[in-house]
Amino acid sequence: MPAPARPRSRPTPPPRPAGARRRSTTWRLDPDRALPAEPGLRALARTIHRATRDLPVVSMHGHVDAGLLARDEPFGDPASLLVVPDHYLVRMVVSQRERAGIRGMQDLGVPPLPGATAGPGGGPVAVEADPRAVWRRFCSSWDLFRGTPTRYWLEHALVEVLGVRQRPSAATADALYDDLVERLARPEHRPRALFGRFGIELLATTDPATSTLPDHAALAADGWGDRVVPTFRPDPLLDVARPDWRAQVARLSAVSGVDVTGYRTFLAALRERRAAFVAAGARATDHGHPTADATPLPDAEASRVVDAALRGTASAPQAAAFRGHMLFQMAAMSAEDGLVLQLHPGILRDHDPAVLAAFGPDKGFDIPVRTEYTRALRPLLAAFGHHPGFRMVLFTVDETTFSRELAPLAGAYPAVRLGAPWWFLDSPDGMRRFREATTETAGFANTTGFVDDTRAFCSIPGRHDLARRVDAGYLARLVAEHRLDLDEAVDTAVDLALRLPRAAYPRPPGAPAPTTTPTTPTEA
Repeated sequence: MPAPARPRSRPTPPPRPAGARRRSTTWRLDPDRALPAEPGLRALARTIHRATRDLPVVSMHGHVDAGLLARDEPFGDPASLLVVPDHYLVRMVVSQRERAGIRGMQDLGVPPLPGATAGPGGGPVAVEADPRAVWRRFCSSWDLFRGTPTRYWLEHALVEVLGVRQRPSAATADALYDDLVERLARPEHRPRALFGRFGIELLATTDPATSTLPDHAALAADGWGDRVVPTFRPDPLLDVARPDWRAQVARLSAVSGVDVTGYRTFLAALRERRAAFVAAGARATDHGHPTADATPLPDAEASRVVDAALRGTASAPQAAAFRGHMLFQMAAMSAEDGLVLQLHPGILRDHDPAVLAAFGPDKGFDIPVRTEYTRALRPLLAAFGHHPGFRMVLFTVDETTFSRELAPLAGAYPAVRLGAPWWFLDSPDGMRRFREATTETAGFANTTGFVDDTRAFCSIPGRHDLARRVDAGYLARLVAEHRLDLDEAVDTAVDLALRLPRAAYPRPPGAPAPTTTPTTPTEA
């Protein structure tokens, strides 16, 4: 008879590195997260970060729905709050579709467009209607986010905002779900209460140029008009190649009261809408063009393009030229009304046509492309780069332009400021590379501070916290290298966190006077 098999012994784990901490069963975030690893630099960074940690948040470039705050209703469930609206999260899980055991983003609760089908000849796209099932899939994919900024933001939202004490996993998904449902029902977790807890001084939303801004009107009636302001986003109206352009123009005519019959009335309608946004508290416009081209056309040629577009016969070259022309016109209008012009080009949007057809735009399939600024913006900056009433904030997802183009432009033209690393670059290393590549040419004062660019409301404090920690680490290195004194580094950190975003987005001259500050449920 063979001898019984010896029980297998578990392999001896490798020794823990010196200084490494044992993983706790109770989830807590390390107070030194994202600060430099070198002890001397970390000590300096701690001092710098303490000066900014509790400062107000100025969030001037984001996509939170104003209706969320206008209605101030409790969040329903953790999946609809943290998973479904976060395209960073959804795209990562979809990229590992087979491992996650999903068909696509519909299994993460992302609703398809009406009538969308599952491929040629397929049936309707069936969306997962059970938020608990969506949450389980997310929790089972938690390890996919290791090393990503998404992981940092989610950890901050779960632990610091919502008080969770267990890490997401397949084993903890149901308990976490039940815990979060109970927490989200509490008054202190309603949107306006969280707004107060987050220390948000000013939140800018992003709104279509044709919006009548009803949610902002409701907020203003509640005394929130100085804390939540709209941003004018006219992209669909400036791209005559869009299939729905004529429908967009019809909407523009209806809301502006200007019958758009040609180029002149088109400009007049846009001016009327800009004035309505200024009256509602707007500080800026927002432009996501494919390129940074801002070459003006002769008025006669611009008129021909609009006439052709109204007939539905504008060509692709005409559409591209008109986008550049209208960016120039938007700068001219900003010089008149004082709205800050934000430009973030260089994204090939809706890369997957099947996803666009099934789920619509802005679903995580927007991919960066190489972008040129120096020649593209020369006509605009020649006309307005020294204009005392004009301010332009440049963003990029092409970090090769940081030191070659963007920093020299901001370091020369009084009207230009550099927006923070955005979209694919709002990560610890992306933000550090931005400071290293731009500071020596543009300095700190020619930047605008951090922008969170998020639809995920609960991620706002985590995103700003990460930016402040990265800046503290960068400034700590300058102190350690005797390039800054510590008091200068602390003062600069406060500039980056608060003073510069305040200064970069001033109230336009025609804006209404401030009203009284509202109270939130937590302040009452």
